[in-house]
Amino acid sequence: MSTTPMVAATGDHTFPRQLAAVLRGARSQPGPAELAAAAGHVRAARGAFAAWLRDLAADDAAVAEIAKRSYWHPNGFAKLVLHTGVEPEFRIRLHVWPCSERPSRGESNPHSHRWDFASHVLTGTGLHTVEFAETAERGKPFRRYRYGTDPANPAALVADGEVRLARRAVPHVRGGDVYTCDTEIVHTVRPIDAGLTATVVIQGPRRTPTTVVYCEPGESDEQPNTELTAAGFHELVTAVLASLDSEVAP
Repeated sequence: MSTTPMVAATGDHTFPRQLAAVLRGARSQPGPAELAAAAGHVRAARGAFAAWLRDLAADDAAVAEIAKRSYWHPNGFAKLVLHTGVEPEFRIRLHVWPCSERPSRGESNPHSHRWDFASHVLTGTGLHTVEFAETAERGKPFRRYRYGTDPANPAALVADGEVRLARRAVPHVRGGDVYTCDTEIVHTVRPIDAGLTATVVIQGPRRTPTTVVYCEPGESDEQPNTELTAAGFHELVTAVLASLDSEVAP
């Protein structure tokens, strides 16, 4: 078992330091422009990211810590929080949709975020995203919920009325692209096809105390996440690294 401290594996490694340097122009509060620049750095230094990912996978203590703060989404993809930074405040996340018989539903409920982020499609065909806006007459009916409003249970979805949503944009994010999202955007995200898809997400600091999630009438708001184990981490990272290796093989 590795005896390397967690901070050496994630905080003091060259790659997170490089991203912190890109973000530091905004001091402790990086915004969309700085986050997009950091995601662009990931795109330009994919080999360095892969090397860091290999180092993390080789450190048992780092893997255990990452697994604690990561999870499986109920629609069959994983969110891995690889690094948390304090100054500047940011996170490096790896979202992985494994190969499947049919394309994943992804994050199929329209939702917003409490923080700005930028993501780079590391491997795979890309993501199909749809952005929505509340409207008085057009669109489809949804039930709106607030996430983060219950102090006793911050993860609970609290009902917040019925609204209508209409599509406002359908940006397709292709393999290799960078996508930026601020706290005002309400969207859904799913992979374009059933092949392995992985994105690196550079998450900024929390900017709002709550966020919104929309469910279609009759759809349950109970959609619990499930635990990601160390074995699950290794399986996902092995698949992502194999995909990256195949891209550079002669």
